[in-house]
Amino acid sequence: MARLELRDLSHSYKPNPVEPADWALKPMTMIWEDGGAYALLGPSGCGKTSLLNILSGLVIPSRGKVLFDDVDVTTLPTEQRNIAQVFQFPVIYDTMTVEQNLAFPLRNRGVEPAKIDARVKEVAAMLELTGDLKRKASGLTADMKQKISLGRGLVREDVRAVLFDEPLTVIDPHLKWQLRAELKRVHRQSKTTMVYVTHDQTEALTFADKVVVMYDGDVVQVGTPQQLFEEPAHTFVGHFIGSPGMNVLPASVAGGVAHIKGNEILLGRSYQPIDSAKRVEIGVRPEFLRLGSGTEGLPVTVKRVEDTGRQKIIRAELDGLPIAALAHEDETVPASGVRLIADPARVHVYADGQLVRA
Repeated sequence: MARLELRDLSHSYKPNPVEPADWALKPMTMIWEDGGAYALLGPSGCGKTSLLNILSGLVIPSRGKVLFDDVDVTTLPTEQRNIAQVFQFPVIYDTMTVEQNLAFPLRNRGVEPAKIDARVKEVAAMLELTGDLKRKASGLTADMKQKISLGRGLVREDVRAVLFDEPLTVIDPHLKWQLRAELKRVHRQSKTTMVYVTHDQTEALTFADKVVVMYDGDVVQVGTPQQLFEEPAHTFVGHFIGSPGMNVLPASVAGGVAHIKGNEILLGRSYQPIDSAKRVEIGVRPEFLRLGSGTEGLPVTVKRVEDTGRQKIIRAELDGLPIAALAHEDETVPASGVRLIADPARVHVYADGQLVRA
């Protein structure tokens, strides 16, 4: 187990980076506590795999340091960091059986045969591989091979950290839920530091105690799933987390009121004047908009209603601006004259994409 720290770290794959766009990872400093479960979440190309490879020692950062338990490991090779990494695509030996693949990391370290046997059986049972232990890996499907690769990362109990690079990409949806639950159980039992890279918000939010949201090489927010949902620090977080994502609407703000297309929205807090050169927006999640009546709320035009079986997603427009709201399954959504009322305490103000504190 280890406490992982990134100190003033940044990285570029270009020899002489000049422009911000030249950097795959922009300057960041953060600490991941010993025994924590963390997720790196973001779209493809945001830098999350580069960051994972820096942690593992596969890539040496252009600037800054990587520390494990306050020891500088920035230039140490992977084998000296005592970590396990599970990649997006299976890394196994086709000529070996499933049992031999799972046992290999332990045999390579001279673990006693009895302990190897017990640990391999435990991991195989967890991943539903018990009946396949004697099969050659070459004849297995892609999802089975990835389960073996996952097991190879989990079989060692002495690792300082386990790093997962989108390990469930080739696993079928039913097994994904099961394996995520098993990973959580393994984490609780072993208390090993785990870092999980994914572009899937469901995977990140169900696995991690804290989620690191990345966008264009930047870390835009680090927080618990609840914090990311209830108080996005950046409009990208609001868009990316949630289904549907947060509504982001251009506005002007004066004190405790936001003005949008000639309409007013009450804010739960009062704000100082915001620099007129900045792009001002308000953000409110569909969950915190409700159907209104009369003259209260924002007058919208309903474009369609999507019935998900337990709730309705209202897709509407406010004078050309798309806006989404959620309604209960038993609520009737009128064809016209619809108004949406926002919970003032749940409306956030953003300037150039960044959350503005009241």
